[in-house]
Amino acid sequence: PVQRRILYAMYDMGIRADTTYKKSARIVGEVLGKYHPHGDSSVYEAMARLAQDFSMRTMLVDGQGNFGSVDGDPPAAMRYTEARLAAPAVDILADINKDTVDFVSNFDDTLTEPTVLPAAIPNLLVNGATGIAVGMATSIPPHNLGEIVDACVYMLERWDKLDDIDVEQLMEFVQGPDFPTGGVIIQEKGDEGIEAAYGSGRGRITVQAKAHFEEMERGKSRIIVTELPYMVNKSSLIERIAELARDGHLEGLSDLRDESDRQGMRIVLEMTKNAEPESVLRELYKRTPMQTTFSINLLALVVGEDGRGEPRTLTLKQALRVYLDHRVTVIRRRAEFDLAKAEARQHILDGYLVALKNLDEIIHLIRNAPDVESARVKLMKRYKLTELQANAILDMQLRRLAALERKKIETEYKEISAVIKDLKALLKSAKLMRGVVADDLLRVKGAYADRRRTQIVNLKKGKAA
Repeated sequence: PVQRRILYAMYDMGIRADTTYKKSARIVGEVLGKYHPHGDSSVYEAMARLAQDFSMRTMLVDGQGNFGSVDGDPPAAMRYTEARLAAPAVDILADINKDTVDFVSNFDDTLTEPTVLPAAIPNLLVNGATGIAVGMATSIPPHNLGEIVDACVYMLERWDKLDDIDVEQLMEFVQGPDFPTGGVIIQEKGDEGIEAAYGSGRGRITVQAKAHFEEMERGKSRIIVTELPYMVNKSSLIERIAELARDGHLEGLSDLRDESDRQGMRIVLEMTKNAEPESVLRELYKRTPMQTTFSINLLALVVGEDGRGEPRTLTLKQALRVYLDHRVTVIRRRAEFDLAKAEARQHILDGYLVALKNLDEIIHLIRNAPDVESARVKLMKRYKLTELQANAILDMQLRRLAALERKKIETEYKEISAVIKDLKALLKSAKLMRGVVADDLLRVKGAYADRRRTQIVNLKKGKAA
């Protein structure tokens, strides 16, 4: 809930991707005072994580200042940093004011907050989630936005034959987790790994750092590490390597440097002349966090028929299905809201058209009426108008009587009639609604998707990484 409340509070404050940055302390204060009456550090830490490019696959908060580093440095105090919503977060919140999701009272019953977000981006799978509750834990890895969207569109196009879609077909699109820090996922032959995790909702995968060898002068060589497994602390890793070398468990290491800069990560391990870089690297994978195991547990709160959320372990297909069902509901509710608004406007325009048709008579009627109330009653009785229409005519400005303004009213009436026709057709057809969901997803993919960062390597039996 804390991330949802942070994003909604920022949206409510009008801090969009195209506005100026606001102090983090101000945002945290807003979240605490309105929606989340807990410690300010928990809110600030959650907000800082949303702004870290090494934690989030698609960043939701655009931060200015020190928001922490891959070395485990904490973010600067919230009075120093500034933030605003990133563009993808605006899409996650889009149409929230169109009655697309349910709202509940906040902790002191003075305001309302959303129970879920409209989520034009499948954020749970794209950014992953980790959390521990009483007797259960979730561990959802991040994924590539483009791959998840392609799988969603594939399911939407075959909605009538969803039972026939299996994990293998979905894995043609979703190759596997895609961590923000890159790295390499190692799949051994006969080891079910990713496929088993997606098929059952539980599994383990092996993630390795990305490293290569470089030749130096005098026959020496060095190992260059450019990417680390997800959530591995770089400075702790370097300390661990130095400790192993000191204790004599790592032979052949002559120098260890961190040359990381703004261009990217670069850990340099120089070898002695007789050392074999391959065996040193194998030893590093074995003894340090350069190789880790990531546990996948796709546990999520799924809203049941009674409207209450219950924890369920989902397969990849079920997770995508739950998301798509949510999006179809959002599209339906958005269309209903737009239709009600369009019909209300059409009703007023109907009254304007009656007024323009009988202009001279209506002006005469209003001029001779003793007060507004009697003018309203006469208009309603004479031209069979509703109270809303009569009020709209009485509030009409004189400039609307000019020929050009009259033409504008007629044009708007035609346009709004066409919109109403389209919305009614959309609400009658589940297939059309799924088409809108697919179009929205493809638009999001075009705006934010990038290439995969984590490489997946399938080893043949008996081969070592």
